[in-house]
Amino acid sequence: MTSKGRVTIREVAERAGVSMATVSRVLSGNHPVPASTRARVLRAARDLDYVANAHARALVGGGRKMVAVVLRQVTSPFYAQVAEGVEAEAAARGWLCLVGTTGGDPGRELEFVQLMREEGAGLVILVGGVVEDDAYRERVAHYAQALASSGARLVLCGRPAPDADIPALVVEFDNEAGARAITGHLLSAGHRRIVFLGGLPGNTALDARVAGYRAALAEHGLGPEAAHVVDCGLGRAAGHRAMTELLKAGGGPGPGDTATPDTDTVDTFTPGTATPDTDTARFTAVFAGDDMVAAGALRAIADAGLRVPQDISVVGYNDIPLAEDFNPPLTTVRTPAEELGRAAVRIALRDPEHAAGAHHLLGTHIVVRDSVQPPPPGA
Repeated sequence: MTSKGRVTIREVAERAGVSMATVSRVLSGNHPVPASTRARVLRAARDLDYVANAHARALVGGGRKMVAVVLRQVTSPFYAQVAEGVEAEAAARGWLCLVGTTGGDPGRELEFVQLMREEGAGLVILVGGVVEDDAYRERVAHYAQALASSGARLVLCGRPAPDADIPALVVEFDNEAGARAITGHLLSAGHRRIVFLGGLPGNTALDARVAGYRAALAEHGLGPEAAHVVDCGLGRAAGHRAMTELLKAGGGPGPGDTATPDTDTVDTFTPGTATPDTDTARFTAVFAGDDMVAAGALRAIADAGLRVPQDISVVGYNDIPLAEDFNPPLTTVRTPAEELGRAAVRIALRDPEHAAGAHHLLGTHIVVRDSVQPPPPGA
């Protein structure tokens, strides 16, 4: 990509050594062109990072205004709600909404963003937490600059910007504050041995939730050794598997077990790699990284012949629509998933001149249901 902004068809023609008409024929695909010439033009366009002028194509073909939302998956209730918010706000403003899924594959994400550049999407919205490493930071900076050069905008929805200087709008909610509040709710009920189930080191959303969990423990006078983070990732299957292993390893409430955590024990446990010390494995409450992890944990607890909340209290995160139908109904953190999607579109279109580089933080709150009560006597 050149530093002076959008690459023109004239520059592609000069690089390929052909006329602008020939470049137009190659890129449109509507006219016969010798194979060697076509290859030369396509190579020049690729080297210059050329994107066809969507505004000009719209004048000729009556193009539509488009917003693209890129998700990890559509089967997750959280992602589905965000996409629904994007679509609703886009429709209200006369824009079309396209949805693409990546399965967590950076290559697919790159292909989708490139396709949306070529199709002239005005907004490209990337949704959800991500493992933020050097490759991710470089990739997002490229997305933002490339989209800006073609007159479009990048929106990071539910994830922070890797660099404050990139031209991207950020709309997210306060993961850390929500986690601190829900952990405080468990502590206020009398729990002191609380497992965080669903860590994924490096993931921006989950790292913030773990930070809030640790902060709440500290605020209630508990040392770092009181934290027990299980790095099992997200999803119902992950929650079920990790909770099953914890209970088999001797975790859960032990009648008469009043031992304090071993301060020499590492405070994270990855299922399948180690067996935690029996004393440190004892817990009376579970903070699940999201509601689907909580669903898996609830099933595993029931399979072990234990009850929620009489034996173990469980809380979740996100407040998906089914959370109130769990058995028992789940106490959780409500995140404004649909509003997150709506705000991403609304803010980007309302003030496009100032949206790039702006950061908007939405709040969260606890929804109290029936999955928490004080720990059992003697636990």
